[in-house]
Amino acid sequence: MDIKGLRKEYANPVLTREMLDPDPYGQFERWFQETCNAGLSEPNAMTLATVGADGQPTLRTVLLKLFDRDGFVFYTNYGSRKAQQIAVNSRVALLFPWVKLARQVAITGVAEKVSLAESARYFASRPHESQLGAWISQQSSVLTSRQLLMNELEKIKARFRKGEVPLPDFWGGYRVRPASIEFWQGQTSRLHDRFLYTRQADASWTIERLAP
Repeated sequence: MDIKGLRKEYANPVLTREMLDPDPYGQFERWFQETCNAGLSEPNAMTLATVGADGQPTLRTVLLKLFDRDGFVFYTNYGSRKAQQIAVNSRVALLFPWVKLARQVAITGVAEKVSLAESARYFASRPHESQLGAWISQQSSVLTSRQLLMNELEKIKARFRKGEVPLPDFWGGYRVRPASIEFWQGQTSRLHDRFLYTRQADASWTIERLAP
């Protein structure tokens, strides 16, 4: 299969330093809202990169559930491979690939668990079936058949049939506190616009244009 000819010429307006919000969170919110307005499917989908004890990077897509000036929050099983790797090395990276808009946002930072209260509040807001699913999946473990998973689902349905589904003690959130946030926008002739916000020791941010 010959794919070397697959290419698209981008035609975004030029992005200048003066057009950027001085606060990277404000800039992210602006782009995130524009992505939502464009009707992209799951604009909160982000690629999460973690590194294991053996130095091997691992990627997967997770969903952003909250962002503010404290960071970017997602939820998972604390026994999952990503959680095990974060326990060894809390440095992670996030990527929002908004391909339809020829934009992407790349974040590096440190992941830390959110509070139990924060996890409980979010878990209570999940659909009932998603709450049940959190209880039965030993995430990243080997599963010999899907039927075993469905059998566990029936058991957990029976267990909680008369009341609310509580937060499992092995499930919760992580907040990624960013050290850098890069905003990339595709341009003609592959002369893309790239701006890197870097957090300084005094909590201020520098902004630099990067070569494409």
